[in-house]
Amino acid sequence: MRKFQTYLKVGVLCACVAACTQLPGPAPETPSAASAHTPAPAMPAASVAHPPRPATPAAVVLNIDSGLSLIAVTVRRGGLLARLGHDHVVASRHISGTVTPAENRADFQFRLDQLTVDEPELRIAAGLDKQPSADAIEGTRNNMLTKVLDAEHYPVVKVHAERGAAGQPLQVAIALHGVTRTLAIPVEIREAEGVMTVTGSVNLKQSDFGITPFSVMAGALAVQDQMELRFTLVAK
Repeated sequence: MRKFQTYLKVGVLCACVAACTQLPGPAPETPSAASAHTPAPAMPAASVAHPPRPATPAAVVLNIDSGLSLIAVTVRRGGLLARLGHDHVVASRHISGTVTPAENRADFQFRLDQLTVDEPELRIAAGLDKQPSADAIEGTRNNMLTKVLDAEHYPVVKVHAERGAAGQPLQVAIALHGVTRTLAIPVEIREAEGVMTVTGSVNLKQSDFGITPFSVMAGALAVQDQMELRFTLVAK
């Protein structure tokens, strides 16, 4: 009887242990509503793109207008027989180049073989009255280009000018006959509606550029060394 009771107690104990081992464990923790809506970590802010700086505008460049520009040189006769000769006006109407106002500079050039000799209106402007004949003009031009200026070897005259303070002369470098000379030339400058007009005059010596003035009969009839140059340059 006691054995039976003992077996009964052991059986009940085992059943309880078995039941306890099948009880469900604690339920997995469900994320709370707050944790479900937690925002994702903030991404680093993108760098703000700044608009590109405007490019510095290029300096305005004006082109010399050959149709409105003129360089005229008056050469006068000399020697014991000067009365037999003529004074002459040599001119260029084919001037090419540029003016850069912001840099206070100009660069231009003209060809010697495009020079004219003794245009009637230019002679009048220079105060020369008697007009030479066509043959005399052609002979003067031929002597000038071949015997004086040597245009075959030095065909182009180049000029570089720089402007200083207002009212000051231009510093002008002239390259002629293989020689460059820098001169201070007073000028008048007018600017209006994008057009610049420069006028002035200067006396030059041919010998300063290694040029021997033309002469015949051992100098009895010759061209004076000094030349009178006047100019009007229009750029736009």
